Amino acid sequence: MQVPSPQGFRTYLANVGLKDSADDFMVLVSEVPASCSAVFTRSRFVGPSVLLSREAAKGGTARGVVVLARNANVATGRQGLANAEEVRRIVADAVGLTETDLLIASTGVIGRQYPMAELRHRLAELSWPFPAADLAGAARAIMTTDTRPKVVSARCGAATLVGIAKGVGMIEPDMATMLAFFCTDAQLAPDELDEAFRNVVARTFNAVSIDTDTSTSDTAAIFANGLAGPVDRAEFTDALYDVALQLVRAIARDGEGASKLIEVRVSGARDDAQAKRVGKTIVNSPLVKTAVHGADPNWGRVAMAIGKCQDDLDIVPERVSIAFGGTELYPSEPSAETLHRLADYLSGDEVLIEVGLGIADGSFTVYGCDLTEGYVRLNADYTT
Repeated sequence: MQVPSPQGFRTYLANVGLKDSADDFMVLVSEVPASCSAVFTRSRFVGPSVLLSREAAKGGTARGVVVLARNANVATGRQGLANAEEVRRIVADAVGLTETDLLIASTGVIGRQYPMAELRHRLAELSWPFPAADLAGAARAIMTTDTRPKVVSARCGAATLVGIAKGVGMIEPDMATMLAFFCTDAQLAPDELDEAFRNVVARTFNAVSIDTDTSTSDTAAIFANGLAGPVDRAEFTDALYDVALQLVRAIARDGEGASKLIEVRVSGARDDAQAKRVGKTIVNSPLVKTAVHGADPNWGRVAMAIGKCQDDLDIVPERVSIAFGGTELYPSEPSAETLHRLADYLSGDEVLIEVGLGIADGSFTVYGCDLTEGYVRLNADYTT
C-alpha cells in the first residue's frame, strides 16, 4: 500500500523480539521541531509509557514517538519505568534529541517486563537519519491482535495529513483510544493544534467502543512540523475529523472476532452528552451485539438498553423512537414482512441503529461491533 507522507517525517521499523518475526518496533520522527497535541487514557492503572508521554507532551511540542507492540509494560513497577526511560533514551541519543522530545507508547500483554537484553542488542543498530517515512509499514508495526493495518491520508491545501491506528479490543476510551498517531506538514501553533485535535478526538475516538473495557495504555497524538506552510484552521479540522473517523470505523469493523460494524445515531437528546451516553449504552449491550450478530431485528433489546440510563429521568418511552437501517420499529408496530426484510438487512456487514429521544436537539453518533464466538475464543487464549 502506497501512502503519501508529509514532508520532513522519517520512520524506523524493526523486529526487536516482541513478535515472532514481523516488525514490532516503530519510531516516527520529524526532522524539524513540531507542534504536538496528545491525549491519554484516564485509567488508574496506566503504564510508564503513558506517564512519560504525558509529561513530554505538556509543552505543546515534540519531535515524534517510539512504539513497542505486544508488550504493554504495565504493572511492571520501578523496573518497568526504568526500562521505558532507557528505550526512549537510546532512540533520542541516536537521533540527537533530548528524551522529552519523544513520546513513547506500548501495547500488548500486561505485567511483563521488556526483554531488555534483546532490545539493547537490536537498538544498537539505530543510526540517524532514518529512512523516509513508511507510514503503511508503521501501521503494521504497531498492530497486536488487529487483522489489518489502519492508515488514512488526506490533503489540506498544500499540506498532507496521515493517521495510523491500532486497536480491536479493550476499547472503551476515556480521553483517547488504543494507539493513534497523526503527522502533518501543516503549520499550526501548539494551541491551535491542541484545540482542533481535542475537538476531533471527542467526536471520533471517544465515540467508539468494542467491549466496554478501557485500556491501560491508550494514547493518541498528532505532530505538525509546518514545512508545507499555514493552512485554513477550519479546513484542517475537517480533514482531521475525516481521517480520524475513517480510522474509528476501521477499528470498529476490525473489532476482535467482529463480523459487523454497528453505528448508533442518537438524536433528540437533552444535550450531546446525553446522546453519547445513550448511544454507548446501546452499542455496549451484549444482547444488542448478539442480536445484530444473529441478524435478529429484536428492537426490544435496544429499548432495554435505553432503559438502563436510569438517572436520565427526562427519557420517556412514549417520546422515544427506534429504527434499524431507516425503518422505524417503535413506536410503530412492524409487520412480519418488515421484520423479514430487516433480517436480510442485518445480515450485511454494516448495521445502523437510530434512536430519537424526543427531548431537545442533542445528538451523537457512536461506533461498535457485534459480539461473536471469535471474540470469546481470541481473548480466552490471549496469553496462552
